[in-house]
Amino acid sequence: MKERFDIVVACDLKGGIGKNNAIPWRLPGDLKHFKNLTSSSTQAGLYNAVIMGRKTWESIPAQFRPLPDRYNVILTRNAAYQAPQGVFVRNSLDDALAWLEQGPVDQVFIIGGSEIYNQAIQHERVGLLYLTEVRQQFDCDTFFPDYKGFFQLVSSSEIQSENGIDYCFKVYKPNLLV
Repeated sequence: MKERFDIVVACDLKGGIGKNNAIPWRLPGDLKHFKNLTSSSTQAGLYNAVIMGRKTWESIPAQFRPLPDRYNVILTRNAAYQAPQGVFVRNSLDDALAWLEQGPVDQVFIIGGSEIYNQAIQHERVGLLYLTEVRQQFDCDTFFPDYKGFFQLVSSSEIQSENGIDYCFKVYKPNLLV
């Protein structure tokens, strides 16, 4: 496993990422980007891992859980939480990272929600931040934490549009990453 983990998020212009445990926009191009990014391994025979909080796990429609071709890791403080076979439960981000180091894992991605993102952006092992910037404002009750003091922009894609919504893909690196 690589020493660092990356973060993947889509958020609106105010940092909104969800409402009532659901994504408030429908962008198939972003979902395809997410799938390609998190499931494409750089080493043959290895899988990537996605780490998410319990609420994020439960927000994924049942027919799409677990996310295929990736190790799915759920973070929860509930020691009795039951996950399907092949889905792993850990009690903290550090516990999950230490556990994943023991196995044949290529890349690790943090995929939500806001509490996990908050821990991840300040973590000493944070790598890149892959941010889909949804270029309008939605009614959200869950937000991505303020990351601007921790990261600097590396690249930005052209603006795309789907379902009347403009968005682009941005990549940031931590300020401390050399």
